[in-house]
Amino acid sequence: MGTVHARSLDPLPMQGRDLGVNHDDMEGMEPEQDTKQEILENRNVVVQHVNIEGLGRTKEDYLGYEIAEVFDAKNLIDVMKKSHDARMKLLRLGIFKEVEVLIDVSEGADALPNGLDVTFEVTELKRLTGSYNTMVGNNEGSMVLGLKLPNALGRGEKATFQFSYGTKETSYGLSFFKPQPGHFERNFTLNLYKVTGQFPWSSLKETDRGVSTELNFPLWMTTHTLKWEGVWRELGCLARSASFAVREESGHSLKSSLSHTMAIDTRNSAILPRRGALLRLNQELAGYTGGDASFLKEDLELQLNRPFLFGSVLSASLWGGMLMPIGGKPSSIADRFYLGGPTSVRGFGMYSIGPQSEGDYLGGEAYWAGGLHLYTPLPFRPGRGGFGDLFRTHFFLNAGNLCNLNYGEGPRAHLQKLAECIRWSYGAGIVLRLGNIARLELNYCIPMGVQNGDRICDGVQFGAGIRFL
Repeated sequence: MGTVHARSLDPLPMQGRDLGVNHDDMEGMEPEQDTKQEILENRNVVVQHVNIEGLGRTKEDYLGYEIAEVFDAKNLIDVMKKSHDARMKLLRLGIFKEVEVLIDVSEGADALPNGLDVTFEVTELKRLTGSYNTMVGNNEGSMVLGLKLPNALGRGEKATFQFSYGTKETSYGLSFFKPQPGHFERNFTLNLYKVTGQFPWSSLKETDRGVSTELNFPLWMTTHTLKWEGVWRELGCLARSASFAVREESGHSLKSSLSHTMAIDTRNSAILPRRGALLRLNQELAGYTGGDASFLKEDLELQLNRPFLFGSVLSASLWGGMLMPIGGKPSSIADRFYLGGPTSVRGFGMYSIGPQSEGDYLGGEAYWAGGLHLYTPLPFRPGRGGFGDLFRTHFFLNAGNLCNLNYGEGPRAHLQKLAECIRWSYGAGIVLRLGNIARLELNYCIPMGVQNGDRICDGVQFGAGIRFL
């Protein structure tokens, strides 16, 4: 429960008229643990004062929403539980280094016989903090340096500067985060950024300079994100051997888009869940607010996880998406979908499925991918209860397809095209969970349904990332 102290509880009325027990009747009686517990649970108390000590730049009115429920406690056990909940809410704000709780009897002229005072002793974060860490993306790694101004204006705001240098991507950006008082899940974010990425499977390099705003909020069981993004994109060839199709895409473009993401996530872990489900829907509309990129993009992710026999977990995943150009303009190589690799359809090269030109993969306007997985404990359970629990044996079956559609045709023709030339693979391997941050996979893959132009990885394949099919 964290650090919760209760002191000076003896003065609480444990006798007299309030309890119907006289002191004389209690002589010679040995208090029992069950009796004490019953008294703590059933004895009515009143929380008269809640104090927060140690505040510097934090505004007191901002914290009132987080501690308000402590006043509703009716007995000592309830006070401790609600104080712990309030402590966790205060820590979640990201503005305190430490929060301790002290429960004491009320003192003073207005003190009630059953009154309590609750004090939160807080230690604020420094005005300026720095960080250095490594980050794992989809089969790439990066070094991240950051500077933060936590609680910049005294009501949970956070300003962040971050620089990232990776194997395929380099970026830096400035962001400002503002939560709604009393509802931390409802927040607003403003971002300014520059990202330079290399995409060797397409012989392409891209530099994005942009600004974006995000509004996050929960609604019933779902979480929602509304986003506007304006970005100046510069595309170029990564190598002299780049195909003509990639060279045609080179140059500058402006994209202004509105997007909405809805998610329902009941999984017990985002990296290697044992139970629960995930549904994520994303829609993006570009061109309506300006720019020279015009399209409607839909993306779906579904995952189901269930415990199975002997500590194993059965998992099923489905991805799908469609990109529809608007106004007769062709889609950009930077906006299309890509498929293949150790994080999606295993046994194939990274994003090396679908339309290609002279060995450069151009992406597609529609795709689907599905997977069945069986995760089991390691044979003979070495390191059980410790380091060995981070590993899982992995058996998988993946399938998918990526193509371009003729939107003048009907839905039946689209489904028929997506059902043609299905790539699939199966195999087994070892999975390592890196905390709740990322996971590593080492698999032996057997690709099937290989089409002309696909790049395969027949045999051992290594993968690292956050989002896996």
